[in-house]
Amino acid sequence: MPAVFLLKSGSIDWDKFGQILDARSSVTMIINGQHKIIVDSGLLGEEEPLCKALAELGVKPEEIDCIVNTHSHPDHCGNNHLFSGAKVLTAKEGDVIAPGVWVLATPGHSMDSVSVVVETQMKTIVISGDALPTLGNFLKKVPPALHVDCDLAVASMQRILALADYVVPGHDFPFSISRKAYVPLPFRIGPREGSAGSKLPD
Repeated sequence: MPAVFLLKSGSIDWDKFGQILDARSSVTMIINGQHKIIVDSGLLGEEEPLCKALAELGVKPEEIDCIVNTHSHPDHCGNNHLFSGAKVLTAKEGDVIAPGVWVLATPGHSMDSVSVVVETQMKTIVISGDALPTLGNFLKKVPPALHVDCDLAVASMQRILALADYVVPGHDFPFSISRKAYVPLPFRIGPREGSAGSKLPD
């Protein structure tokens, strides 16, 4: 069964006029057997904190074998170069990346947006990118402020919420659907209770 490790939470800052001042995506690693997968690689210049987070888990960047970018915006794929041994996947609806890890098409923010669904032994985690960028979008039931198609964006959020126990959003901390609240960090869900990195968030 797969294990999910949040390497870096996303963030977004707006000015008083609603213009984005700074946007940085979440970076997540999935491990399932020999498969080591990165979902979104963050903004260029964030190599040091990513390498530090990987080192704490005993993983070297060159050990990552594939990357899935939830979409092609630079704050989500700026560090793809860091993972020199990885294949960058062009992911589409229904693609199985590894056992228990598959792709959900979630267009609306952009037409190429996808989410990655991870089915662990007990919970389903959806790494949503900007299809569901913050806890606030979930609580307020509003699509991402930046979108190319509002109806598609709303439908994609609904698809995510129908599947997820937890969401790793594009620009916020991970949160629980049932509790409607952030979960404690570090966010690490593994295949078995009691194994390294496997404690389920409260």
